[in-house]
Amino acid sequence: MGAASPDSGDLIVVEPARPGSPVAVVTINRPAALNALTKPMMVSLAAAFRRLGADDAVAAVVLAGRGRAFCSGVDLTAAEDVFKGDVKDVATDPVAQMELCRKPIVGAIAGFAVTAGFEIALACDILVAGRSAKFLDTHAKFGIFPSWGLSQKLSRIIGPNRAREVSLTCMPVTAEMAERWGLVNHVVDDTEVLSKAIEVAEAIARNNRNLVVLYKSVINDGFQLDLKHAQALEKERGHKYYSGMTKEQFANMQKFIQGRSSKPQSKL
Repeated sequence: MGAASPDSGDLIVVEPARPGSPVAVVTINRPAALNALTKPMMVSLAAAFRRLGADDAVAAVVLAGRGRAFCSGVDLTAAEDVFKGDVKDVATDPVAQMELCRKPIVGAIAGFAVTAGFEIALACDILVAGRSAKFLDTHAKFGIFPSWGLSQKLSRIIGPNRAREVSLTCMPVTAEMAERWGLVNHVVDDTEVLSKAIEVAEAIARNNRNLVVLYKSVINDGFQLDLKHAQALEKERGHKYYSGMTKEQFANMQKFIQGRSSKPQSKL
């Protein structure tokens, strides 16, 4: 896994959660500007997820922001450069690359996640938020048209009525509201956001990595379909998975299950 020192001056830092860890931590590292994104930062962030998705040493990814914000959106001092660029270029689109990333992504949301930052949060598979975290959609305030999925994803998570109010009034969604509405998985003290996100990612990393990748894919792909077609998709992929297994792999699976059943089980 490629690593960079947190004080290297890089605006997008990639490093292992701890030495030898299969969890990569990607940090948006522009705290003085509340992690506002410039075009080069967006390109670097997209490249980081493209690289980590292809890295066999990486089992899961945590995405965080350094300082008082997760990400305050696009740097509007360079808005024309960003919005009049090639918004259809998938290779340099961080949200597109996050969606294409085969590895589970855990978002560590400390502070503000505003507009583009909100959209990047929605591209994560699991979200951990600090108690002071706020999600804010200001597209309507500044006359910016959403292009990273917020107008479609948010309503599917929290319902269309709530999504309309959030986006059309530009009202902030607190961590408490986000948890109640099913937007975030965990709310913890601000100082514990990153450690909790890493804990979740490491729990994922302890499982069968191939199955985790396939499971994430079938959940995400099935969510785009109605239930009947989603269940058919699961059956189709399940048949393909088992058809491709060797006798040795089935024997190893049985051995692993027998080993687990012989160990004392938790009461939880």
